[in-house]
Amino acid sequence: MNIENYMQTLGRRAKEAARILSQTETNHKNRALIAIANALQDKQADLIDENKKDLIAGKANGLDDAALDRLTLTPKGIRAMIDGLIQVASLSDPVGEITDLSYRPSGIQVGQMRVPLGVIGIIYESRPNVTIDAAALCLKSGNACILRGGSEAIHSNQAIAACIAEGLREAEFPAAAVQIVETTDRAAVGELITMKEFVDVIVPRGGKSLIERISKEATIPVIKHLDGICHVYIDDKADINKAIRIAVNAKTHRYGVCNAMETLLVAESIAPTVLPLLAEQYRAKEVELRGCAKTCSLLIDCIRATETDWQTEYLAPILSIKIVSGIDEAINHIHQYSSQHTEAIVTEDYTLARRFLREVDSSSVMVNASTRFADGFEYGLGAEIGISTDKLHARGPVGLKGLTSLKYIVLGDGHIRQ
Repeated sequence: MNIENYMQTLGRRAKEAARILSQTETNHKNRALIAIANALQDKQADLIDENKKDLIAGKANGLDDAALDRLTLTPKGIRAMIDGLIQVASLSDPVGEITDLSYRPSGIQVGQMRVPLGVIGIIYESRPNVTIDAAALCLKSGNACILRGGSEAIHSNQAIAACIAEGLREAEFPAAAVQIVETTDRAAVGELITMKEFVDVIVPRGGKSLIERISKEATIPVIKHLDGICHVYIDDKADINKAIRIAVNAKTHRYGVCNAMETLLVAESIAPTVLPLLAEQYRAKEVELRGCAKTCSLLIDCIRATETDWQTEYLAPILSIKIVSGIDEAINHIHQYSSQHTEAIVTEDYTLARRFLREVDSSSVMVNASTRFADGFEYGLGAEIGISTDKLHARGPVGLKGLTSLKYIVLGDGHIRQ
């Protein structure tokens, strides 16, 4: 296979499909999503059989337990993909929405219309469900997409691609609306991220090394986040019960996700009360604690944290803890070490809560809630294409609106400029 020619062909077809999709009515897009959901339902057994091939190969190739977990398709996981398609179909279509329409002194009306981005290239690892999430969001937002999954999930992704193709045929959609790259050759990624004549945006989903490579080599705009070094700050005016529930959930609900808490900050005056209670629960869940000197003096089984710990996204049952003098030191620590993903404060002081919201510069900032809420489903966006810690063009969980742009529209009635 000539990779350059192959990828150029995918790009050309996607560009043509994107023009059709940008003009497609909402009902037609919804029919395609439901048709894909029905195909997944009908082909569940095939999906699990193909996924087993990937799991067997993954174990043989030494994939760790966390990677194998992300790779695994279960009936529950397939049901979640189906539900995701149905949910996206039920969401409001952002395309064509007109906002901020107002009259100018000249008599013209000026507003903004939401439009698709065009062709979106999505590069991801391990998780086969991303294939469905990406296809659903791109279709509903009027974008064509080129999907390049990891080689470790090739059989699973091809089986899902067959379901997508069946749904598109059933709904009389262009087949090139969703194209899955069929080769595992890494050169295909290099082509995809430089085809600026065909591709409008790249979205990488995966480990830090993948995203760093894409960010460095792409000649196309990239929507991404590198790390999820998320913080929870327990203020001295926190409700202790709330603080414990939130801090335990933020760390232990799931370990290998980007919105899990990696560093806990605790106000000095409340630390002797709250930290032993938290340590007991973390200990029961076998979470390794690494803390500052003050933390280690309170918790005998706590390992002394190093500078590297504050900079690390563990994605594992490990937690860094620092005792701070108050909100000023907490915010300063977050500014120094945060990856600008998600931060939370636990406090009953409304003024401090508002200050935290205003001064902490992350894509999601929370008051009295677990960082685990930072995803598209929990925000009401449906499936998400990923999290963006960039400030242009989308920030936070990227759902339908994040896959659109705005253009200015002008309405006149024979108006000319004087």
